[in-house]
Amino acid sequence: MDPLLTLLRNNARVPIEDLAKELNCEAADVRDKIAQLEADGVILGYQAVLDPLVAPGHAVTACIEVKVTPERGGGFDRLAQRIAKFAEVQGCYLMSGGYDLLVVVEGDTLQEVATFISEKLSTIKGVVSTATRFRLKAYKENGVSLVKEAKSRRLVVSP
Repeated sequence: MDPLLTLLRNNARVPIEDLAKELNCEAADVRDKIAQLEADGVILGYQAVLDPLVAPGHAVTACIEVKVTPERGGGFDRLAQRIAKFAEVQGCYLMSGGYDLLVVVEGDTLQEVATFISEKLSTIKGVVSTATRFRLKAYKENGVSLVKEAKSRRLVVSP
């Protein structure tokens, strides 16, 4: 992967001057390259990684395995794009294996997610079946560890 993209993926808030130092180039070159990557659609947006135990809202995350009947002339794409348009859907992926799509959904309550599945997702023509798994605890999100290191109560012993 491009070194600039790697740095931005790890922390998109790093000042351009610091990125330039890390990449051993001029800040203006980095600024221009970022603008070009955005214009080319390589960089689609910037997001904060939230700790689900601390951040308010969206207390429930579900991973839904969806089996679908591919559409003639459209395959899985049209169905996946239709599913991805729902506001509750945070991710939608074509998968290999025992199911076709993995749909990641967020909601404020279990009932909200269940209602989405029963009233919106399952009623789409072409959706054959769903299997839902609820996230119980997150340890890492988008490459960022969510595990807080426990502070040791022992004193440091040095020779």
